[in-house]
Amino acid sequence: MPRVLADIHPHVISPDESRYPKVPLGGVRSKWSEERPVDWEQLSAAMDEAGVTKAAVVQSSTTYGHDNSYLADCVDRAGGKITGVCSVGFMDDDVIQQIEYWIGERGMSGVRLFTTGSTMGQAGWLDDAKTKPAWAYVAEHGIPVCVQLTAPALPQLENVLKEFPGLSVILDHVAMTDFTDGPPYAAADAVYGLARFEGVNLKVTSRTLLSAARSSGGSPAALKELIGHFGSDRIAWGSNYPANEGTLGSLVRLLQEATADLTDADAGNIYSGTAVRLYPKLG
Repeated sequence: MPRVLADIHPHVISPDESRYPKVPLGGVRSKWSEERPVDWEQLSAAMDEAGVTKAAVVQSSTTYGHDNSYLADCVDRAGGKITGVCSVGFMDDDVIQQIEYWIGERGMSGVRLFTTGSTMGQAGWLDDAKTKPAWAYVAEHGIPVCVQLTAPALPQLENVLKEFPGLSVILDHVAMTDFTDGPPYAAADAVYGLARFEGVNLKVTSRTLLSAARSSGGSPAALKELIGHFGSDRIAWGSNYPANEGTLGSLVRLLQEATADLTDADAGNIYSGTAVRLYPKLG
């Protein structure tokens, strides 16, 4: 029986630059968004072709910064096929108003914090005192927060998790971990250490699987190691399409290869079960 497949990390880019101007975080636009942009209509068609039923589309912070207008408009047009994960500024004075607008008024399902990426190094503000009102707000309202960060920022996140134990956090790209070292994947030790926080979830993306595929154990071994620490019910898949090169179908095949030897229960969680728990609108 075919599994239901939900994608919690695709992006959309509009061709209409006058209506949706580019305002990338850090002032530098990502190369992938310039070279292979995909708008909502193209993503929808790619989902149909690849067998992806639902998606939590993540704001392209390196294209639009905290202006989530295009993503919100896509969610409005999608008829329930997608929900949105908005980018907001946790260091901004009006961050609560930002969250209330994009989540409460525009129907987004989650928040994204972009602290590092191809256009900027690792920021150091995750546990800054100025962010506390925002962390308190998302914890109180049960809003999942996906965080793009690297290992040096994990102690900052740990400080936040200790102060706000009710948080639901998703580590984009498994905290950008390099899995090429092979089993037991010691490069992920800092990530494993966060498994004791029940609200921490992993987003295994195409970036993660491609890295693991270059290891001696391959992507199946890396995925099983992550399941051993976190359980499959705290792991969800994200394509990272079109930031990762290739068709959406080719990125789905990476997932299929990595999960081929898993139990139906574990594979089902990673395919869609965890995604629906984190973003109920995908159900």
